[in-house]
Amino acid sequence: MGHAFEPDHLLAVGNLISRRDTLAEALRDGIYWGLGHTTTLVVVGSIILLGRVTFLTSGYFEAAVGLMLVVMGISRLLDQRRPPAKVRPGATPSRAAYAVGLLHGLAGSGALVLLVMSEIRDPWLSVLYFVVFGIGSILGMFIVAGLCSVPFTKRMKISRTLKTATVTLSSLICILYGGWMIYGNVRW
Repeated sequence: MGHAFEPDHLLAVGNLISRRDTLAEALRDGIYWGLGHTTTLVVVGSIILLGRVTFLTSGYFEAAVGLMLVVMGISRLLDQRRPPAKVRPGATPSRAAYAVGLLHGLAGSGALVLLVMSEIRDPWLSVLYFVVFGIGSILGMFIVAGLCSVPFTKRMKISRTLKTATVTLSSLICILYGGWMIYGNVRW
């Protein structure tokens, strides 16, 4: 669960749920983010487990997450200038949360989880490791989404200036942190 509280995860989920009107929608995004993250770990981990290959970490996965944070921050800044879009009935608005979770599964601690998993010799212990980490990731992101949604409650909507300032500040932090991740992980 502690994995969910890494800075890049907090920024990504905070940016995603700032677009949501209700706590239930924010919590659903947290679950989808955790599911996406777990999906990547299960797919890559299965390759490691079944193929007994070692997984080399790369700073480029981290840089990709940084780029995604920059794009998310810019997108959120631009979105706040437009009127809110209406969601089609039957649409799945949590696709973005799932996609963000998928990408995060390859970077940072997700890659470390895969490295640890590649060292476990017993396949059943590896599967147990996946299950425990996956449940913790989903539960952690559920909690993070709930906590991050607090500044965007209905009380915040009373003051448009306060909401605009909060979204702008969180988007700028997202852009700056993403830029720092790119800079720190791409060797020029």
